Amino acid sequence: MSCVASPSLPRCKLVTASTAPQPGTQHSGSRVPGPAAGASRNARFFANSAWLMGASWSFPRPSVQPPNWPPSKPARKMTVPVSGCSPTGQRILLQPDDSLQILAPVEADVGFYTCNASNALGYDSVSIAVTLAGKPLVKTSREMVINTEEPAITVDVGSTIKTVQGVNVTINCQVAGVPEAEVTWFRNKSKLASSPPLQEGALVLTAVSSLDQGRYSCKAANLHGELTESSELFILESPHVPTRLDDIRALLSATGPNLPSVLTSPLGTQLVLDPGNSALLGCPVKGDPTPNITWFHGEQPVANVTGLMYHILAAGQILQVANLSGGSHWDFSCLAQNEAGMLVQKASLVIQDYWWSVDRLATCSASCGNRGVQQPRLRCLLNSTEVDPTHCAGKVRPAAQPIACNRRDCPSRWMVTSWSACTRSCGGGVQTRRVTCQKLRASGVSTPVSSDMCTQLAKRPVDTQACNQHLCVEWAFSSWSQCNGPCIGPRLAVQHRQVFCQTLDGITLASEQCSALPRPVSTQNCWSEACNVHWRVSLWTLCTATCGSYGFQSRRVECVHTRTNKAVPDHLCSWGPRPANWQRCNITPCENTECRDTTRYCEKVKQLKLCQLNQFKSRCCGTCGKA
Repeated sequence: MSCVASPSLPRCKLVTASTAPQPGTQHSGSRVPGPAAGASRNARFFANSAWLMGASWSFPRPSVQPPNWPPSKPARKMTVPVSGCSPTGQRILLQPDDSLQILAPVEADVGFYTCNASNALGYDSVSIAVTLAGKPLVKTSREMVINTEEPAITVDVGSTIKTVQGVNVTINCQVAGVPEAEVTWFRNKSKLASSPPLQEGALVLTAVSSLDQGRYSCKAANLHGELTESSELFILESPHVPTRLDDIRALLSATGPNLPSVLTSPLGTQLVLDPGNSALLGCPVKGDPTPNITWFHGEQPVANVTGLMYHILAAGQILQVANLSGGSHWDFSCLAQNEAGMLVQKASLVIQDYWWSVDRLATCSASCGNRGVQQPRLRCLLNSTEVDPTHCAGKVRPAAQPIACNRRDCPSRWMVTSWSACTRSCGGGVQTRRVTCQKLRASGVSTPVSSDMCTQLAKRPVDTQACNQHLCVEWAFSSWSQCNGPCIGPRLAVQHRQVFCQTLDGITLASEQCSALPRPVSTQNCWSEACNVHWRVSLWTLCTATCGSYGFQSRRVECVHTRTNKAVPDHLCSWGPRPANWQRCNITPCENTECRDTTRYCEKVKQLKLCQLNQFKSRCCGTCGKA
């Protein structure tokens, strides 16, 4: 390799040559452009040696690095250790003029060779492909390219590309092969048309968006075969606030239907809470790939905050905090980040505290004199709302002493004593009271003054009045009647008398006129020999049947006088329950092993010709059978 200096940035060119060509063989050179190179061409060799000769020039003279070895080859690794000058006897020789000689090229030598030239002013590079007639070669890269700032990037096929939207992406597909290979591009296994544009085999994607994301494949094909290399293009979307917040709000509602909640925002939001409350904080964010969310309190991650009770839910989108203490201000933030960038959103939780409030003074209790005071009103408040005073039990209670007010002389006024007792209890009486004009001083002393001073302000109250104008009445009653009322127990009856209302003069009045007086009774119990009675019963008769469900028996029940033992009317014994005079008996199933009568009325049944009825025939089997 030889170089020519010039007072400029280093510039390189590569030429190829072969020695001692054999009959039927040919060779050609190719120059594959690097970052500052021009056009390119392909080369193939059938010779006993190949020369890679590079020319470089600049001032000062550049430092030249020989072409890389092993050559870059797709899906193939070379292990021949050549760097700089090769040991004597190797097939690849670095010559004193910086050229590289390949002796007896074989398939293992196929690949891309790069010559680098650099000096203090800059750098230049150029590549050349060495091929044998056969299947195409594609220059590939396996690097991961992540771009978030540059407006345009260029990569070799095989790279994985992650970039933000709006960037121009060029994917090079540098191909070598004999005969020359045809290049075809595919996106997600579908052949690409003329758009997007192709430039010398390179695919150019302008202003990429999420619609351009996918797998781009370059297929190089000639008569000897084909080779396909692919690159994955991922469009990064930096974390941002979504335009619609319905999803995160629904998530908050489902997580804690009864809990207060707030969404963070880049500018910050605020939520006011009662002491001891829990709350949900939502971090609305979108991005591709999905951003990782970290929650902070102040400058610290929530995991490092002592005493904070929290849960992180919904893959970090929700932070639940519990039992927040009163009088505190809690600043939270969520950091969402992915490969494309980061976003910080903030929210503050303000914990209201209970406190005592001294309201304005109430109305004075008196308009004059020496007893007027104003009582301050003390209230327990939370967020300006009055709550139960027990919430402020732990707070210092402010002093609220009564304040004297309206301590001045009162205008003259009439003073009256209580009414005296009425002179009569009924029929019209009189009661009196004392009426004086007095003046109450600010000292609290009341002094009598002239009645004229009060007359000017108010009419003099009366000092006498009639009382107990109602008639003088009383309850009157007649003598008790004989003790011959209805019997209410053994030897016990009721007697009556008339009770009526009348004046003291004996004039009968309606009972309502005496309603204010206790009314005497008009009935009372009394002893009566006629009520000395009780119920007497006889023995039960024989049962009418020995079995079945139709048997009954009876007895006699009568009211008799206890002393004479004679029957008396039944109503005299009505104060006590009357014993039953009949009952069912022998209520047991009949087990007839023979035809016989089970009641003593069978002759009557036969006479009345009732044997044809089953209910009588079964009970009078013997008698009805004879019939």
